[in-house]
Amino acid sequence: MPFRYMWPILIALLISIASPAAAQIEIRAPGQQTIPIAVTRFLPMEGEASAEVAAEIDRVLNGNLDLTGIFSFVDPAAFLSDARRLGLASVDVDFGQWRMLGAQALIKGGYAVRGETLTIEARLYDVTSRRLLSGRRYTGNIRDARSIAHRFADQILLSLTGEEGPFNSRIAFISNRSGHKELYLMESDGHAPVRLTDHRTIVLNPDFSPVGRELIFTSYREGNPDLYRKEIYGGAEARLSRHPGLNIAGRYRPDGREIALTLSRDGQAELYLIGTDGAIHKRLTNSWAIDVDPSWSPRSDEIAFVSDRQGNPHIFILDVVNGSVRRLTSAGRYNVTPAWSPKGDRIAFSRMEDGRLDIYSIRPDGSDERRLTFGPGSKEHPRWSPDGRFIVYSSDASGMKGIYIMRADGTGARRISPRGVEASHPAWSGRW
Repeated sequence: MPFRYMWPILIALLISIASPAAAQIEIRAPGQQTIPIAVTRFLPMEGEASAEVAAEIDRVLNGNLDLTGIFSFVDPAAFLSDARRLGLASVDVDFGQWRMLGAQALIKGGYAVRGETLTIEARLYDVTSRRLLSGRRYTGNIRDARSIAHRFADQILLSLTGEEGPFNSRIAFISNRSGHKELYLMESDGHAPVRLTDHRTIVLNPDFSPVGRELIFTSYREGNPDLYRKEIYGGAEARLSRHPGLNIAGRYRPDGREIALTLSRDGQAELYLIGTDGAIHKRLTNSWAIDVDPSWSPRSDEIAFVSDRQGNPHIFILDVVNGSVRRLTSAGRYNVTPAWSPKGDRIAFSRMEDGRLDIYSIRPDGSDERRLTFGPGSKEHPRWSPDGRFIVYSSDASGMKGIYIMRADGTGARRISPRGVEASHPAWSGRW
């Protein structure tokens, strides 16, 4: 296979103050009947009033809950007097007003600002049964209002579905906003992007460590595509793998102790297993073909990857223990960038047809393939949220590549990266 063909393939402080009782609200999947919810503006409890803090909490909560697709929102213009009262105990809430408006769930809260310290009290109520489902007190810096709101959105999903949300997490991506392709980090809704690298070259393929605040990525800083490891907060950085040729598409094992990646140290692009110190532990594939883009199963016993060993690029599954390989995709002629759901039930990937990439998902046994994206532009590099509810990906539908999020069924797609700058190669962290 010509070498030129290779590049398209490559290229939270929480204090519980009420034990959540069993929810009486029935949760359904996105696209089915939604839960009417009222989200009130948080009110000042004491100290200084801050319209900015209240508005920030409101924006984050509404944005996070809207993305889930399981809620419909009661119009704030219809709110009655109870929305303007601070009382947060169940006996202080006028549930009759909220039932009259059709709400089944209610969010109320208050905040206190004392200098730079912010305290937030947040409550989730079941209107039908007239009781508190979840209550939390959060304390932090006044700059933490968004993070606190993300955390409470996660708690709301935990209380109503039994599974915590993914909103208090981070998304890494590559952007050329500095004039070079550098690594950036932003909140799960695209807020506050921060540049992490200053390599002034090409940086690609980030991946989060599952056990610490650090990332791995490929960079051409020294002229060769080498694998780097970087602490997010401390800023310490090291070149982890620098074999001649490719050191690309590194993916942490779910326990964080090893990394699967593609090396071409022997002349052919093969999958290897290395330690977090860069030492080679095992060669995983041994084929004349190009093997790239590994993605671990949640149990660490299998890896999905891309290979042209049977002609065109397709997704294959490698058994890490015995080395056996089976083909996953059969349709299409160009299937790339697999990402295994943290729930283990599906694998997302991109397929090219008519010169355009779209995102699909499939079961690990090759059944139930579903197309998730449609419309103009290419959609590629899918990665899952830590709870498996959402997929982040890049798309050039607007003419310039940006980062988008959608639900796992393909609905609710929205751009989260800033407009006017190119952004691609997203990766989603675990819960922060």
